Amino acid sequence: MKKAVAWRDHSGFYRPGKSSFKSIQTLFSEFLRDRHSPSLLQEYYNQDEVYAIDFNWGDSVPLERVISSTSDLTNLINNPFSFNQSICILEPSEHVGHNTIGEPVRASINVAWLVQNIADCDSIVFPLWKSGLMDRKQLAYVLSSSLAVVFEGGYPTVRDSTSFVDTKCSHADLLDLSEELIVSRRLRSAPAIFICLGHQLAAQAHIRLLKKAVNEILNSIDVILFSRTNSRESLKQVCNRIKAVGEKLRVVKNSRTVATGWNDLEFAVGINEVPEAGHCEIIHYDKSDFHPDKEMAELLTAQAITAEEYDGVIEESISHEKDLNIVMFHTDEVNEEAILFANWAYRNLYQALLPARKELILSDLSWLFNLPSSIEILCSTTAEGKLCTEVAATCINYRDYDTRQTRRSFTCQFHPELRDDLREFSKSGIPAFSDLKQDDGIRLLIRLLHDSLME
Repeated sequence: MKKAVAWRDHSGFYRPGKSSFKSIQTLFSEFLRDRHSPSLLQEYYNQDEVYAIDFNWGDSVPLERVISSTSDLTNLINNPFSFNQSICILEPSEHVGHNTIGEPVRASINVAWLVQNIADCDSIVFPLWKSGLMDRKQLAYVLSSSLAVVFEGGYPTVRDSTSFVDTKCSHADLLDLSEELIVSRRLRSAPAIFICLGHQLAAQAHIRLLKKAVNEILNSIDVILFSRTNSRESLKQVCNRIKAVGEKLRVVKNSRTVATGWNDLEFAVGINEVPEAGHCEIIHYDKSDFHPDKEMAELLTAQAITAEEYDGVIEESISHEKDLNIVMFHTDEVNEEAILFANWAYRNLYQALLPARKELILSDLSWLFNLPSSIEILCSTTAEGKLCTEVAATCINYRDYDTRQTRRSFTCQFHPELRDDLREFSKSGIPAFSDLKQDDGIRLLIRLLHDSLME
């Protein structure tokens, strides 16, 4: 049996003990400033090793922090310096798929090496596929207290729960965790980036959270707000409308209805019309084709308002940096109608909850104030000039009731951490820093981390 590598008792790999939130933020910012300047860490790199790596998680530093058991998790909690300045990477499966030369791709390795190489930011991996969720409360505490959470992709499909049978973390477990991450984006909490399978789980979690919210409000609001007639009736009207639209809204692809209503197993995620694996271009999101449901006009108006209210990281990158070329690695996609519906429903709930906030915050419905206030579709993808994935990325917004400030988390169907060769850095080597500066996907990943960490 291979001997476990001892964990470092300091933050930082290139500058042991000197990595901090501020230095990480500054190094991310410098990386994004242009496409040609050298790394500020250049003098700290060991030039013989910085770009050539051939080891996996747990084999050597800085990839020594692997949380595979409850004892590992307890050890981590007893050493808060290990996660307060680190990115936590969640793996729902052993790999995200096989590349064109047949290699299984453990994309989490790329995430870890990118943030380490660019900003000397440590990472911790949680291989849920072999550990399960462990202690849920302890796991939630570590994740929310870390620098950021990256929910990686995986080869199973959320359209078939049996595809998770070979892992110790079921589809239901992962949905529970996705819900928990979505409602944990509070003040001074870690932002989350959901990638590929994570993006799809987040979409399903949004619909489950909305159904749960509507049902709990309708079942208990008469008692909780018995003396607030106007607020009570307004909230009931909003919930009944959300329920009515949710139960009837159709998902339409190529003029064919593929799912009807939020109880349909494929309402949130369906199979893509054009399976994507490899190089795609990101474009601005625009809904222009006809939809048979009259409610779609209202949903699209809500999407347009959300887009106007918040600065979109990806839209700005498309407009001001250059066209973004990204790697896709999955045949499923998040359905456009589901996210448009979720945004509309979140917005309506946010407004309806506010007038009765004082009463509700002291009730069993207080969790509702942790829900997103909106969710925006950021972009779509094309391949060979044809639209492929309408919901290529989303921004989950959290408008704070007290500070009136907005925090964000992100989801993306594509893999910004993978290059065109779809290989792990442990097999291909880390690209030269000058190449990282030119890579659209990597720049986008760092931009998402940088901007969400500033909130």
